[in-house]
Amino acid sequence: MNTFQLSCFIRVAETLNFARAAEQLHVTQPAVTQQIQSLEKELNVKLFKRNTRTVKITEEGLVFLNDAHRMIGIANRAKKRFEDPSFDRGIQFLSLGCRDYSLMAGLPQIIKTLLKKYPNLHPQLQMIPAQHLYRLLDEEDLDAVIGFQERGGKNPSIFYKEIGKVPVVCVCGEDSPLAGRKFISVEEMKKEKLVLCDPMRLPPDIGKLQGQIMDNRSLMDFYFCSMTESAAVFAEAGLGIAVMPELAVPISARLAKIPIEGIEPVSAGIYYKSVQEKSVLKSLIRILEEEWPL
Repeated sequence: MNTFQLSCFIRVAETLNFARAAEQLHVTQPAVTQQIQSLEKELNVKLFKRNTRTVKITEEGLVFLNDAHRMIGIANRAKKRFEDPSFDRGIQFLSLGCRDYSLMAGLPQIIKTLLKKYPNLHPQLQMIPAQHLYRLLDEEDLDAVIGFQERGGKNPSIFYKEIGKVPVVCVCGEDSPLAGRKFISVEEMKKEKLVLCDPMRLPPDIGKLQGQIMDNRSLMDFYFCSMTESAAVFAEAGLGIAVMPELAVPISARLAKIPIEGIEPVSAGIYYKSVQEKSVLKSLIRILEEEWPL
């Protein structure tokens, strides 16, 4: 594995186009293809799904993209360090993982507050599929994971700190007949068409609730989305209702949020392995407790 292979992989991942990646790297397309194939053979995984028309990054490729950026960054910093020994003096890094953009709400202000104390902070935010997040945290490729509380199955050396509770709501367009409701029951929701979010991007309890609403119904009643943002778009368009944490509902969208009877709020917080000798992480947790808009 070398930096040229990594650069080829990163450019293809960013452009999803081998020819465009080759053009940006000033090499031939066969050269890029050869480097990707060599990298896939070394890693023993498929990084891209490709045919004559499209290129898609796999989940394994998405996870490796985080590693590739880190390795290229380390290589570049090593070069700079010898060119200028004072290059990275004082830089403090903080690598955070998250599985859905909805959990990023409020983070810009939190990072601003953190920068006041650590002006040389270089934060990294990685959007990674949920099944890989905690492995990267355990391997200390991430300092912390911001997310909803999971049930069991985590490494006992990984700790979870709740920051707050997030209500679960039924989401529909503001012109829907349901929009004026003060609350809605699960049984009533079973009569509506449903916009489904990827369960891997939702708290387990909400994924289970989606399953209850889907039970014994035709596929014609469902619209499938990979992300909560897409589900919000479909709900606003009137295709159906969506179930999601209130935190995930876009502020700017023309949507109504209806509390669901009998459904408890979900816990949102931060996972971490250790805060020892990690003053930046300690400060982040404190600021989240004070400023995260939950």
